[in-house]
Amino acid sequence: MGAADIQVDEKVMTSELIAKLSDPVWRLTSGNLYKIIIKDETDPTAEGLVLPFMPNRAQRRFISRLHHRNIILKARQLGFTTLVSILWLDFALFNSNVRCGIIAQDDGTAQIIFRDKVKFAYDNLPELLKQMMPLKFDNAHELVFAHNNSSIRVATSMRGGTIHRLHISEFGKICAKFPAKADEVITGSIPAVPVTGILIIESTAEGQQGAFYEMTQTAIKADQMNKELTPKDYRFHFFAWFQDDQYRMPAGLVTISDKDHAYFDKIEQDMRTTLDIEQRSWYIATRNEFESAGKAEKMQQEYPSTPEESFTQSMEGTYFGTQMTAMRKQGRICHIPVLEIPVNTFWDIGNSDGTAIWLHQQVGLEHRFIGYYEAHGEHLTHYWKYLQDLGYLWNKHFLPHDASHSRLSSDQNKSIEEQLVDLGMKNIEIVPRISDLSAGIQIVRKHFPSAYIDQDRCAQGIKRLDGYKRKWNTTHSRFINEPEKNDGNSEGADGFRQWAQALELNMITNSNSTSSMGRREAPDWRG
Repeated sequence: MGAADIQVDEKVMTSELIAKLSDPVWRLTSGNLYKIIIKDETDPTAEGLVLPFMPNRAQRRFISRLHHRNIILKARQLGFTTLVSILWLDFALFNSNVRCGIIAQDDGTAQIIFRDKVKFAYDNLPELLKQMMPLKFDNAHELVFAHNNSSIRVATSMRGGTIHRLHISEFGKICAKFPAKADEVITGSIPAVPVTGILIIESTAEGQQGAFYEMTQTAIKADQMNKELTPKDYRFHFFAWFQDDQYRMPAGLVTISDKDHAYFDKIEQDMRTTLDIEQRSWYIATRNEFESAGKAEKMQQEYPSTPEESFTQSMEGTYFGTQMTAMRKQGRICHIPVLEIPVNTFWDIGNSDGTAIWLHQQVGLEHRFIGYYEAHGEHLTHYWKYLQDLGYLWNKHFLPHDASHSRLSSDQNKSIEEQLVDLGMKNIEIVPRISDLSAGIQIVRKHFPSAYIDQDRCAQGIKRLDGYKRKWNTTHSRFINEPEKNDGNSEGADGFRQWAQALELNMITNSNSTSSMGRREAPDWRG
């Protein structure tokens, strides 16, 4: 809607103001048109501060780089949902027959965004402007405008029709806790945005699994390659904690160690920035809060300094989060040499079509995992060929309990064990079934301190152990003690559990003592 479309009494509204209203830059950056409500951090009981909307530093940078498809990886509370709410409201008010949408992680969050950001901004417009642009329809999720038939809606999904502007808020959380909803967004909502429209996907990170992680990695690679983007490609936007001036505190209130200063100095170099003493003090104080609450890993996830830090695995709901953190601190995820001694394998064969295999060598009391392999939809011949091509001397192959069960298949109803024997596998051990998964998890935790994992050859397996977690109950909004089977992590974690259970039952023969190549002293790769 341009200046010519505005019919008002000249005594009430000057032609100069009309001209300004036709300028989207003035409308969105002047602070004269839209208002927002923010929390008063000094008074938690206060209702909130009403302020003119003025884009902050991070928001201005994002607007300047806006593309048709956008992925924002960010620190907490940089105000991007507020920004998009104003952008979409403005677009709907001043353009006819357009549809704008915001997707939130749950209905409660959707209603809060609608009430406190979209509806609040409209209700606090100049009264004359609201008279010019009245509401035709208003409920807890949507505004439809009578003067131009445009609308803005906040919900948990958007299906049906064209959505000219779409924002997906905290998509990482949606992928982590509501995978079915994430699939619906990917298959139903995102395709509804035309090539000429604008899509913004924004979130803090939630580990190294899920659609948000995969989409972000693709966008990062395109950014690193300086790829010329098509309207269907996603532009990567990263906003670190230090890009917001609110994240600082007076110096001298916390102790900053030499190690901490070395970390900040590296961030300055990697991110081409400068971190003053007040910013460093704020970071250390905030990190100390997370550590005292037992949530140390949350710091880099919620307040990342680099894109890589964002995807530090959250331990929330994970089975082995504490153990994996200890492995990293103790340097047991590292480069491990492959010795000329026999190799064990530990298998999990999923109920669907996934199979995971861990490769293991025992040296004294150390259990060294020198390789990991997984695939889906492959016959057993594929896995046996993969192992044979490695050229290792094999010790024992540990299979899960159901590998000895006969199965209806094209292999004359033979069990997995029998089929592998036919392929030439020897020294097969069947790990007995455990009656209670929780007991099996405890056995894994018990033996974790003796495990060493190669950081390169087992990179995918490390991701599986990091990501193995309890299922999220959407009804009660909590994790339940039942593993999530739909995120691709269970086969790898279950294969690792076969090792711990076999070790608990003394089924693993020390490969050094049985090697026909003789016992060799293991070099210390840790220096």
